[in-house]
Amino acid sequence: MATLTSLLYSLAFYATLLIIPTACTCSLGYDLGKPKNHVPFFIFGDSFSDAGNNNYINTSTIVQANYWPYGETLFQYPGGRFSDGRLSVDFIAEYANIPFIPPFLHPGVHRFSDGANFASSGAGVLLSYFKKVARGLKQELGDDEAKKLLSRAVYLISIGSNDYMFPFLANSTIPASSQTQYVGRVIANFSSFIQEIYKIGGRKFGFIRIGTLGCLPALRIIKPENKGSCLEEVLTLCKLHNKALSKLLIKLERELAEFKYSNYDFYTFLSQLMKYPSKYGFKEGENACCGTGRFGGVPSCGGRRAVKEYQLCDDPNDYVFWDSFHLTDRAYQQMAEQMWNGTSPMVEGNYNMKSFFESVAP
Repeated sequence: MATLTSLLYSLAFYATLLIIPTACTCSLGYDLGKPKNHVPFFIFGDSFSDAGNNNYINTSTIVQANYWPYGETLFQYPGGRFSDGRLSVDFIAEYANIPFIPPFLHPGVHRFSDGANFASSGAGVLLSYFKKVARGLKQELGDDEAKKLLSRAVYLISIGSNDYMFPFLANSTIPASSQTQYVGRVIANFSSFIQEIYKIGGRKFGFIRIGTLGCLPALRIIKPENKGSCLEEVLTLCKLHNKALSKLLIKLERELAEFKYSNYDFYTFLSQLMKYPSKYGFKEGENACCGTGRFGGVPSCGGRRAVKEYQLCDDPNDYVFWDSFHLTDRAYQQMAEQMWNGTSPMVEGNYNMKSFFESVAP
């Protein structure tokens, strides 16, 4: 049996070896039958938002979820989501009265009238594909109509978690003296990414702050000397990131015309779920429904990774965590409800996701 250290190291290592296809065989287009003021939904992120793109990427099962029991609660089959059912982005689409946004790399997806999901576990952002979609829209609709469509669209971005988890999963660390500089580099890349979408036409941006990564089941078992406590070094990085992100968004709102944002406080939400699970209708706030070892922290769910043995709970609805890193369908639903209807302080900025979809003008 693989050791915990070797398993967590391989998780971090294989995520750096994702082979992203350089071309997509799908045809890019827009359904001209859609209402004139239709609002598409474009999603960028990591495994918290990946609807199955990694099914079509040549990578390891460590960063895939296309096997049982993933998807068991709702879909009755493993579609590639890191959950027993839906993700927060699925619920947002539901509330917006549009279909679930399919993974961009799915070979059966030919049109992107409702948007596209570019999120990919481990890989993070697939910006080049969004640029390809934007070019296709301009060719089909013309520059003016495509510009209007892209400005009406909602862009949800949830990235950065891997930057702060992987060094620790790879049995390394980020010295306290370098943390501010490290976070600064991540935020600088984030800023460039946002501004790239803005240049293409994006105006309405939803963001999800980084959660309490140091308290995820997988992170809590990395250092036995911690005796199951949260990994404080990671929590410090998360707090630094979230603070820096808030400052960045205020700056961009001031500098970029028509730039609007909604910044959801996932950190506080997840902290509350873990501390007071019964308040939110859960029985278990720390242990994963699917996994092995203390807290279910060994990422063995499905038995397709280095550790083949795993335990599966009877009812995922009782749990906050589905596997060693990710939430259950029910927890994602509560998260999405706050993103959709939330106000300050849970949602920073002058907008929530509901106001974005109900607003036609950029």
